[in-house]
Amino acid sequence: MKYDLNEMKCLDVYLSDLTKEELHTVEPQIQNPKIRPMPLLSWDLYMDGYSHQMAAAIKRLERDKVLGFAEKFSWKNDLNLAFSENDYEALVITDLNQNIIWVNEGFSTMTGYSKKFAVNKTPKFLQGKETLEGSKNRIREKILLQVPFKELIINHKKNGTAYICEVKIIPLISDRTTHFIAFEKEVI
Repeated sequence: MKYDLNEMKCLDVYLSDLTKEELHTVEPQIQNPKIRPMPLLSWDLYMDGYSHQMAAAIKRLERDKVLGFAEKFSWKNDLNLAFSENDYEALVITDLNQNIIWVNEGFSTMTGYSKKFAVNKTPKFLQGKETLEGSKNRIREKILLQVPFKELIINHKKNGTAYICEVKIIPLISDRTTHFIAFEKEVI
């Protein structure tokens, strides 16, 4: 039996289906020095698409989790719009006293702190020696005013590394402000 390797599109699939005897018959054609092996380029394309799909699925799960909180606490905010308008790595939901009630997995990835560690603490544990008083004061003032805002602050990861964090904080309102959500991402 003569095989035309130029006609074969998926050699690895074809070879995996052969018996040992059939493989010995085909091997001389496969090991032809005139045929140059080609790198598997489609895997890169597949993995890139797959990682984008996974990231989108995680974002949908996070949005759904926040929407579950919205239903529980009767928030009137348009959270679908908030998610569509804000790029983020970390999500943090705090109560009115700024105690963290929930963080996403991206928070742990960005800061190095576990979700379990963060819950029931205020985000102040992320501040350190490089955190500027001006940033802290502006954030404190805007939280007291209960208005949406964006601010840059120098936070510190669990390993002590300082990073610039862009924080967009939105008050979550039922009849009054009951919680805050922060969309956070590391910049620079």
